[in-house]
Amino acid sequence: MIKVSDAHVLRDVSYASYAKEVATINEGIRSRSLEGSDYLGWADYPNTYDKEEFARIEKAAAYIRENFEVLVVCGIGGSYLGARAAIDGIQGLYRKDKLEILFMGQTFAPSYVSQVLDYLKDKKFAINVISKSGTTTETAVAFRLLSELLKSQIGAENMKKAIFATTDASKGALLELCKKYGYERFVLPSDIGGRYSVFTAVGLLPMAAAGIDIAAFMDGARNAMLSFDSDEINEAYKYGILRHELYKAGYPVEMFVTYEPRFVQLGEWWKQLFGESEGKDHTGLLPDSATFTTDLHSLGQFIQQGSPVLFETVLSVESPERDVIIPHDEDNLDGLNYLEGKGLDFVAKKAHDGTVEAHAGGNVPNVLLSIDKMDAFTMGELMMFFCRACALSCYLNKVNPFNQPGVEIYKKNMFRLLGKPGYEK
Repeated sequence: MIKVSDAHVLRDVSYASYAKEVATINEGIRSRSLEGSDYLGWADYPNTYDKEEFARIEKAAAYIRENFEVLVVCGIGGSYLGARAAIDGIQGLYRKDKLEILFMGQTFAPSYVSQVLDYLKDKKFAINVISKSGTTTETAVAFRLLSELLKSQIGAENMKKAIFATTDASKGALLELCKKYGYERFVLPSDIGGRYSVFTAVGLLPMAAAGIDIAAFMDGARNAMLSFDSDEINEAYKYGILRHELYKAGYPVEMFVTYEPRFVQLGEWWKQLFGESEGKDHTGLLPDSATFTTDLHSLGQFIQQGSPVLFETVLSVESPERDVIIPHDEDNLDGLNYLEGKGLDFVAKKAHDGTVEAHAGGNVPNVLLSIDKMDAFTMGELMMFFCRACALSCYLNKVNPFNQPGVEIYKKNMFRLLGKPGYEK
């Protein structure tokens, strides 16, 4: 399980003072009686998910792995971040797998889109398009381009065997396309918002296609669900309380720190989860992320001695799957022979400990999260941990965790500037 340490938050925190409020919020989550509760489907989804659809997901993933070289996941925000975070986090950045996973639909950048399309021209590829509405502009544009390329390669009739859609069960443009052309479809439940959807087909199909054991992932999520569905101050709620305490103490920025490049996308998912859930009514923490020790050589000076605006939440893995031993060098011009025979994991842990000590000594609070290892089960646990902590954080801050009214403002301006009918001044 995830462990939370407050040993370096530089203040005493009275968890007992939150006991009544936490119990009320937890009961509200359980009974779905709080603001935004129409979107609490994720909270018990590891128990309530459709087992028949789960089997279809595994079957579709096996078909994709057997028949294609590339799966293009076409989505934006919560429609791709969770799957990407899980795939990178579990399998690393240099996967040795016969199926490549690429991502489109998350940007308008012509350089990126054209490069992906050029790369796919001589590849046998399938598409997993993910959108509750089917009209999200970035995703819809990308899907149109991908569909056109796929049609030119294999023809309209064969496309139905290469397109897999995840969308609303009863409405939307993408659902209508599926019905018209016979694409296999999976459901994004109406009571689960995108940034909480990694436990649904949104996350599960790309993960399964990548070769991840999604049953173990869901077991981990279920284990966390049962552990954190409690009126007590459990580890998820402890983290939520620490965030709230530090925000009230005058730290408006939370920096999510890891020591592994494979967790960069986990940081991106985490930023969307907390930023889009909490940042309302001119309140909430600004979520940022960094990868140490790399970013200590770019941000380290600011963190240590810059404006005192941030605290760090540091995730560490106690038992990595692999290690690299530092060899002896006869010349020793780099002066590293004192480390010969030691593993990089040993060095990384000392870097972690030294950094925590330095930053805490510079009055930068550190919340320490630790997991024993990273695998599919632990990733399911960790993502449910963050979802539960996020919900508590938002309710402590008196905001709805599940809406995002501010996101619509840029869209309306963009549509007006693009000349979309109905958006004229």
